[in-house]
Amino acid sequence: MFPFPHIRIVDILDIFMVAFLVFELYRMLKGTNIIRIFWALIVMYIAWRIFDALNMRFCSQILGGIMSIGLIALVIVFQPEIRKFLLFIGTKTQLTGDTLAQRLQFWRSDVNKHSGTNFEPYIQACMHMSQSKTGALIIFKRSNEVEELVRTGEVVNAVASSALIETLFFKNSPLHDGAVIVSGNQILAARCILPVTSRTDIDPNLGLRHRSAIGVTEQLDVISVIVSEETGAISYAVEGEIHHNVTPVQLRHALEKLIEGSSQPENNPDDQKK
Repeated sequence: MFPFPHIRIVDILDIFMVAFLVFELYRMLKGTNIIRIFWALIVMYIAWRIFDALNMRFCSQILGGIMSIGLIALVIVFQPEIRKFLLFIGTKTQLTGDTLAQRLQFWRSDVNKHSGTNFEPYIQACMHMSQSKTGALIIFKRSNEVEELVRTGEVVNAVASSALIETLFFKNSPLHDGAVIVSGNQILAARCILPVTSRTDIDPNLGLRHRSAIGVTEQLDVISVIVSEETGAISYAVEGEIHHNVTPVQLRHALEKLIEGSSQPENNPDDQKK
C-alpha cells in the first residue's frame, strides 16, 4: 500500500492559482494562431517532465535545453499577449481614485449613487446616428488611463452634447474617421486610432470599426459603443466581448451599470457574443 500523500491547504491554493493562470492565458489566446504554439509548449513541457522522471537523460537534456533557450524566443513571440496579460492583471488589481470613490459610494445614499455621468447626450446621439445610418465608435473611459489613445487623434476637450457627437461623426467632417474618446461628461479626443483584435473566432462579416471596438476592450478597461454604418444597429463591447443589436434603453442600463460602479449588465437573449 502506498502511503496517502499529505495535502496541505497551500497545495490546493497552488493548484487553483496555476489553473487560473492557465485558463486566463487560454482565454486570451483563444481564436488566435498563437494557441497552437501554446498547446505545443504544454505538450513539450509534459514530455520533458516524463522523460526526466523516467531518467531518460538524453531526451530530457534535449527538451530541457529547448525549454530554457526558448524562453527568450517566447518573450518575443508572445510580446503582445504578455503585454495584454499584464494589463489584465494591472486593471483587476489597481486601486485608483475612481475605484475608491465607487467603493465609498456603497455607503452613501441612493440619491448620490448615480449622480456622476449624464449618459443622455450619448444615447440621443446614438439613436439619431442609428436612424441616419451614420457610422460611429465611442470609447468610454473606466479605470484605465487613455492618454495613449488620445495622442493618436485630435484633442477636443469639450462638454459632451448630442449635437457635438453627431457633428464629429458626420461623414463630411474631417474628424469622422476613427473613434471618439470620452470620460464622464467630457469628450477628450476624436479621430483616434484603436488596436484591432487579432481573434479569428468572431463574425467575419464584422468590419474594421467593430474589430477595433473589440480590440481596444481586450487591452484596456474601457467600453466601446458602435453604430453600424451598414445597418444602423447599435452594439457595445466590453472585455473583448461584443453585444449586438441593443436598444437605447439597454445601452443606457449597460453604461450605468458598467461605468457607475454597479454589477455587470444582464445579457440580452438576443445578444450574440462574437
